[in-house]
Amino acid sequence: MSGVAIITGSGRGIGAATAKLAAKRGYAVCVNYLKDQARAEAVVAQIRADGGKAILVQADTANEGEVIKMFERVDAELGPVNALVNNAGITGRAGRLDSFNAETIRRVLDVNVTGSIFCAQQAVRRMSTKNGGAGGAIVNVSSLAATLGGANQWIPYAAAKGAINSFTLGLAKEVAAEGIRVNGISPGLIQTEIHAEAGVGERLKTIIPMVPMGRLGTAEECAEAILWLLSGEAAYMIGSTLTLSGGR
Repeated sequence: MSGVAIITGSGRGIGAATAKLAAKRGYAVCVNYLKDQARAEAVVAQIRADGGKAILVQADTANEGEVIKMFERVDAELGPVNALVNNAGITGRAGRLDSFNAETIRRVLDVNVTGSIFCAQQAVRRMSTKNGGAGGAIVNVSSLAATLGGANQWIPYAAAKGAINSFTLGLAKEVAAEGIRVNGISPGLIQTEIHAEAGVGERLKTIIPMVPMGRLGTAEECAEAILWLLSGEAAYMIGSTLTLSGGR
């Protein structure tokens, strides 16, 4: 593997693990973050300490102007992008649908859906052979919530990830003949901060017995799946969303 990878929301969790692994596999990496600069800087520092190349870019992926500037900076500092991982996402605080306010619902949809579309749009404009690009791969990070529904926790998030599954399939078919492969992953219960931030961290202990493997997944396991989808080993895969759920 080699080239340039943009990994959104890569200051922590699955994104951080993916950025580090991508760098080890030969990619120059754009580490994107929104708020926690210190953690994102630590990811970049680790990549560089391990001999990799990375830049740090703050951008709200739900803001088209900021997405455009991020891609332009990558063009200038790293070169043509050939890998995009749409990982940035938020759940909002866990609760029933009638507990969410309009602002939270809009933000969840904007970050998870609109932001992924904005980033993919910029990537296609650069990667597509129709546009003079050299091809590439896009991996969208969905969630098992899309198929479980998210009842009593985060229905807006589940709905957003359902949209990502549809987006993955549609875009894959649209650009398959232009040298771009689009796939996704659908993680189940993964050991990251997202559960604690949503207020359901303790609830995980009661859910783990429902997982056939009897444990949570790791961000590193998700990263391995993402890097495989980006690689030539997945050359004939388009429009697929791999489930990483421990059998749940």
